[in-house]
Amino acid sequence: MSSSFEEKTIKSEKIFSGKIISLQVDDVELPNGKHSKRELIKHPGAVAVIAITDEGKIVMVEQYRKALERDVVEIPAGKLEKGEEPSLCAKRELEEETGYVCKSLDWLISFYTSPGFADEIVHLYVARGLEKKEDAAPPDEDEFVTLVELTLEEALEYIEERKIYDAKTAYAVQYLQLQEALKK
Repeated sequence: MSSSFEEKTIKSEKIFSGKIISLQVDDVELPNGKHSKRELIKHPGAVAVIAITDEGKIVMVEQYRKALERDVVEIPAGKLEKGEEPSLCAKRELEEETGYVCKSLDWLISFYTSPGFADEIVHLYVARGLEKKEDAAPPDEDEFVTLVELTLEEALEYIEERKIYDAKTAYAVQYLQLQEALKK
């Protein structure tokens, strides 16, 4: 898709390359011919899973997020490994973070988290037919999570109380709320 608003890259300088993200500064030519700088975060992409138990509870995890300096409750999620298929990553993250495996996994939507400065895309899935796996894959060695299972009403309260405070989880809860409303 071509755009009359396209910004042409004149020069790109990598500032930082880490385990999860890299940062670059691009010099660009704007559509009006003027020049500007763009600070860009490059990310390999991620998955997130709306996992629903047979009892209708939403499976989430509570964990400390250093960027926010606080605990938050989130749906299971994680970074794609290089060349990894998003659906396989979703199954892996669900098992590692919650101990659950699923019978069905359906893609819902993919979205960019902050397109003004980052290229991170999140692939959102819905998992049903959950079974607790006795010998589940452990979480990553630097990941400490507590399993939380909430009803839709409890999840909405968590949003009000700002225990759920991230976009992907709020989106997931509101998606489920809409699905409930459509049933009525």
